[in-house]
This record gives sequence, C-alpha cells and structure tokens, in this order.
Amino acid sequence: MKKVVIVGANHAGTSAINTILDHSKDCDVTVFDANSNISFLGCGMALWIGNQIAGPEGLFYASKEGLEAKGAKIYMETPVTRIDFDKKVVYGKNLEGNVIEATYDDLILATGSLPIVPRLEGIDLENVQQVKLYQDAEAVIKKLKNPDINDVVVVGAGYIGVELAEAFQRHKKNVTLIDIANTSLPAYYDGPFREMMNQNLKDNGIHLAFGEKVQKLDGTGKVERVITDKAVYKADMVVLAIGFKPNTALGFDTLDTFKNGAYLVNKHQLTSKPNVYAIGDCATVYDNSQDATNYIALASNSVRSAIVAAHNVIGNPIETAGVQGSNGIAIYDLKMVSTGLTAERAEAMGLNVKYTDFEDLQKPEFIEHNNYPVKLRIVYDASSRVIIGAQMASKHDMSMGIHFFSLAIQEHVTIDKLALTDLFFLPHFNKPYNYVTMAALSAK
Repeated sequence: MKKVVIVGANHAGTSAINTILDHSKDCDVTVFDANSNISFLGCGMALWIGNQIAGPEGLFYASKEGLEAKGAKIYMETPVTRIDFDKKVVYGKNLEGNVIEATYDDLILATGSLPIVPRLEGIDLENVQQVKLYQDAEAVIKKLKNPDINDVVVVGAGYIGVELAEAFQRHKKNVTLIDIANTSLPAYYDGPFREMMNQNLKDNGIHLAFGEKVQKLDGTGKVERVITDKAVYKADMVVLAIGFKPNTALGFDTLDTFKNGAYLVNKHQLTSKPNVYAIGDCATVYDNSQDATNYIALASNSVRSAIVAAHNVIGNPIETAGVQGSNGIAIYDLKMVSTGLTAERAEAMGLNVKYTDFEDLQKPEFIEHNNYPVKLRIVYDASSRVIIGAQMASKHDMSMGIHFFSLAIQEHVTIDKLALTDLFFLPHFNKPYNYVTMAALSAK
C-alpha cells in the first residue's frame, strides 16, 4: 500500500481524499487538520450571517466520519508542527499534547490561506472580528444578537467585504464599508462594472468610505471608533476583510515559493521536492489569461488542483488545464461575473489590448416579465485578437455565460471566431442576435 499523507481537510484536501479513495484501492491515506470541522464552505458565510439561509448545516459537504468510512485516517484538531522531508515523516500534535507521526510515500500539502491582519493600534479590542472559519462566522452571528451593536464597519471592499456589508445591512445595522481603493471590487472588474456595484450598495443604504486608509481602531475595552486618514466612524463592531495570504510556514525554507510565498508547483501540482504536492490556496496556478504562473485563491481552483494531484499520486499522470480566475458575486439583485484579465489590469501590465462592450435585454422585447438588461465586456489581445477576459452584469442570472468565456480563454479563441460561434436562439432564453454575438461582431 502506498502511504499518502494529506495536510489539511479544507476544499482542496477533501477533494484530494475523495479522489484518491474513489479511484484507488492501493493507497493508505492519513490526514491532519488543525480545525474541528471539515469542508466548511466559507463562500456561504455571508448567506448564513445575513439570514438568507436557514443555518450552517448545508455549508458542510463532507465529514470526518464519512471520509473515514471510505478508508481515510483523520486526525482533527491536530496541527502539523514539523515535516522531515528527507525522512518523509509528518509530525502533528493533538489537543492532549501527544505527538503523532506519519510516514509517507507521497505528501499533499493543502494548508490553505490565512487572513491578512493589519498592524493597527486597537486591533485587539473586543468586537474586532475576522471572518474565515466556521467559528468566526458563529461568533459574529452571536454578537449580532446584542442590541448594543448597531454600527458595523467592514474594512475591505473585495468580494468578502461586499458580501458581509450586505449581510449586516440585512440585520438593519448601520454599515460603513471602507477601502483604501477608490471603489469596491478593484481586482475583478473594470470601471463601468464597479460603478454598478457601488451604486447598488449605496441604493441599499450602505455608506461607502472609499479612498480612505484605516489608521487606528479606538475604544475602551471594546471597539468604538474607526479612524481613517479622512474621517472617524462610529463602530460597535469592526470586521476585517482585507484579504488572504498563502499558509506556507511548513517547508517554507525547503520548498520553492512564488513571490507571494505560495508553494511553487508545476502542472502536476508537484513542488520542488519529489513526491511532495501542493494544492489549493497554498499553491500557485497556471494562469491561461497571462500564460504564466500566478496565484489565484478560489474554491473552484482548489478542487481542480486537488483532482490533478490525487490522480498523479495514484499513478494516473495528468496535467492541469490551467485556470482563468473565473469568479462571481450576487449582492441584493445584482449579479456580476468575470474571468481572465480586465482591460485596466491588462493595460497596467503593459499589454496591448482592446475591448468590446455591448448591453441588451436578455430576451426579446415582447417578453414583458423577468427580462433584464445584460452588460458585457470582452477583452482581447490587439494583435492576435485572442480573448483574454470577460465581464458580465445583470439582474438576470447569466452566470453560466462566464464559463463560455473561461473556455474561450483556455483554448485561445479569437474574438472573430467567437462572432460566428453557433449560439442557439429561443425567446424563452435569449435573442436571435444576442449580446455575446453582437459584442463580438462589433469588435474593431
């Protein structure tokens, strides 16, 4: 039996465990995880916090018992303290202080990411929260029941910050969203799309404090104020949603790393050390939109990277097809999705790009109900005309459309080929000359 040790039972780790045990009878799988639960869908936390779902139960899709029934040995609440890469031994320590050793033939690191915590005065005040783990969300929900918590400040206007702002507003709290950038979602969308989200937030009563740098959290025992370089905001609770960094302390001095500290892996998910793989948020990805190694922390990437590593471990060598960073968000009734590079980011990288915009109703005008405009931008290389990015926004759920563009980027489809791609028409769904076709046809 091949001995496989997996460090981490998050999205990536769980996917690796299942893939190995579902496709091989020749692997002895041992798993270490520092947490008390498995497979929590952090991307659903805001739905739970905002009372948009009944409870957290559906946010778990695997369990220790279920994985052990398949044959894995799971050590929960047992953080790995050291790995001897030469002797191929992993050392963990459980809650009782006992050291658990596990030898391996193949090692899979699924150590995930850690929230970025700024060095701010007042960071240790009561009611200053991070929101990543199940326990974090649970703590926030309990505090929201306190009638004294009325003013909530969210620091960071990326996906998680925007989602949390909506969740707190649904509790009728006074919500302020702060970001050092001059907009929400600065990494994912071009200006016209960001403005749609900013207006959506304002229309729903969220105060936007963009272009401001948090300098200090102030209060006596509990947080009471957030002080920026431009203003002071009352705060009964502060939630930090600044971002994440790869959790790569294990083997950091042994394994090659990317510029941000992520484990550097090849297309087999193999690190610089033989028989050591890295998957999920702790590892790099191959980014097709840039034709280069990159770091894109998404749950979908975690799952795919785990499948690739697991198949290589069981002796079925496969390579990743790469990623495009496809992502999406739904705030109130506005849905936005994107993949690849935005025009602004591509230009900042020095790339010579063009883009084509189009906006139209999803369905023909004679469809009088549930027929919303869809805004689309396609970004493409000015010379080769190969598509490298796309963004879509609408009250209509057009989210499946971004998968179309994700594949186009992966397969190096040109904007001209897209213009003549066979897209079906039926009034129930779309127009005969739909916005995808029209955007491509109008490309210069």
